[in-house]
Amino acid sequence: MDANYFLAQSRSPLSTLARRRHPCKPVCSPVLAVLTRPSENVTKEARKTNFYNDNWFDQIAINHLSQSVQAATGLRNSKSGYESLVEAARMASQNFNPIQQREVVIHALERAFPRPILSLIKTLLPQSKLAREYFAAFTTVFFAWLVGYCEVRESELNGRRERNVVHIKKCRFLEETNCVGMCINLCKMPSQAFIKDSLGMPVNMVPNFDDMSCEMIFGQDSPASTDDPALKQPCYKQCKAKQKHSMKCST
Repeated sequence: MDANYFLAQSRSPLSTLARRRHPCKPVCSPVLAVLTRPSENVTKEARKTNFYNDNWFDQIAINHLSQSVQAATGLRNSKSGYESLVEAARMASQNFNPIQQREVVIHALERAFPRPILSLIKTLLPQSKLAREYFAAFTTVFFAWLVGYCEVRESELNGRRERNVVHIKKCRFLEETNCVGMCINLCKMPSQAFIKDSLGMPVNMVPNFDDMSCEMIFGQDSPASTDDPALKQPCYKQCKAKQKHSMKCST
């Protein structure tokens, strides 16, 4: 599966049908957190982009993921840092339909993370309280460069308390793109699928489009696409992507 395949598909009659139908396989379990509708009166503070002082590790990780996305799409850009990653994502959103966007990101993640390492983690950390809490702690330490400041929180799973939730105070990717469609198709949906398929860990990502926060609930299956509140949200009026999504932008 290469970039030419995705570009060819995006121009084919089948691609047009995919844009209309958006077939997604249902997953189990209803959503347990409340996802709010994007407010038209979000405060200026909520819209303000945070300042990030990326260290050498952050810069290497950002560049590696950006190059992986660009290689998967076949669409290059000359920007640097997080701006390059956002531009790579924006170009994907403008050249591929929502289903293809998710496939492109999964392909990029497979490029970014060596399969032998993923298989080893999947073998060493089967579903358990320890594994769920490990995934949550690992995410806050090693992926803050991608999503912004985050912390581990507790939730109730199978009748007991676990520290299996990552609370992202204000998602860096969402505030940089300011686009609900890009959040859904280039982050939430492919990340859920990749983590479950490659690492054997179900995760439900619950974005709050009102304050741009998000929760990653490890051990909880994401809801079926027909029941997921995130897939029913309109985009922001000031969406930067300026292209159609599975849900129409409010612009």
